[in-house]
Amino acid sequence: MRDCLQWFAREKQWINDQHLQLCRIPAPTFFEKRRAEWMAEQLRDLGCDARIDRAGNVVAFAAGDGDGPYIAITAHLDTVLAPRSNDEITFGPDGRMLGPGVSDNGAGLAALLAIARAIQCSPLPAENMASLLLVANVGEEGEGNLSGMRYLCRQSPLGAKIAGFIVLDGPNLDHITSQALASRRFDVTITGPGGHSWSDYGVANPVHALCRAVSLFTDHRASASGAPRSSFNFGILEGGSSINSIPSHARTKLDIRSESSAKLEELAGQLTSCVERAIKVENEGANGRRVTAKIRDIGARPGGKLADDATVLNYIRAVDAHFGIRSRLDCASTDANVPLSMNIPAISIGAGGQGGGAHTSQEWFHPEGRELGLKRILLTTCLLLRNLSAAPVREPAGAAK
Repeated sequence: MRDCLQWFAREKQWINDQHLQLCRIPAPTFFEKRRAEWMAEQLRDLGCDARIDRAGNVVAFAAGDGDGPYIAITAHLDTVLAPRSNDEITFGPDGRMLGPGVSDNGAGLAALLAIARAIQCSPLPAENMASLLLVANVGEEGEGNLSGMRYLCRQSPLGAKIAGFIVLDGPNLDHITSQALASRRFDVTITGPGGHSWSDYGVANPVHALCRAVSLFTDHRASASGAPRSSFNFGILEGGSSINSIPSHARTKLDIRSESSAKLEELAGQLTSCVERAIKVENEGANGRRVTAKIRDIGARPGGKLADDATVLNYIRAVDAHFGIRSRLDCASTDANVPLSMNIPAISIGAGGQGGGAHTSQEWFHPEGRELGLKRILLTTCLLLRNLSAAPVREPAGAAK
């Protein structure tokens, strides 16, 4: 074990090289195939039995295809932004890696490869490794709606055999996500007759109605503090074709999050009410040619929470105490949402190093201290594997009770 942990410090350059290569392969949500194929090939070269499942996830058995149960270490393949060329992913003079996706989730994927090679170079007890599953999954970001993790937990034949998850998302070590932040996402489209800005003036205008709906909703601001903490964001607004044309459609996409499922439903109902009121006001002032609205639910992330005395939390607290890592429990929306909603033990943690600017073109990652994060992951995993024989194997979804 000591030799395996020391490998992370000895092979910093190899890990950095893998990190750079994988981040140069574009993998926006729904288009992760090339990166998945590359990850599968690397994992096979490192001695894993790696395959790509029906959802597009890379699933790698660390020591052959065992029967389970498994502990899964996962990291998502997709990014919000994608590099247009290799030159967009570079190392700066200060040692920072720069470019879209280098932190979220290049850090997590590089950690998967580092774990695989470390246990190849310094083999751990075979009975432990036969129960280790490495997963690079699709569909974590945006409208991916956690599709890869949903498939793995709910539809894959492996799902019922996974006794716990360690989800790697980003680099920083200051948090342990043990509560899943539930969310809902909506597409609001308002349509109308359209026309010329002068000769057709007076017809109901979809943009005007949409702006009113957004204004009405934001007037009832969700509290950013207190309990339950909630938030909302209109992330996209679009519509119209020219400045002197009355648009025939307008559209927005809204993200709502809350620590409380009841509050989430309250905000969803508020959206419907605000859109209906905005449509009514716009049509009342029109000359008979009206607008209509459609609200479409485009995503929902389930909530869930670990008990404060959960085994995985006790283990990672012990590891953090051993390494002198100061971390806090937090609530966030990650791939861990799915297993937590199904009462499967799961945490989401950083993979080591430092990073910032996630989901922007200014994203960065610095590998300083990465080995500490990798040691933390491996020790926590080995503690879980040691006790795995006592973990019950879940029945597949729909199995007879």
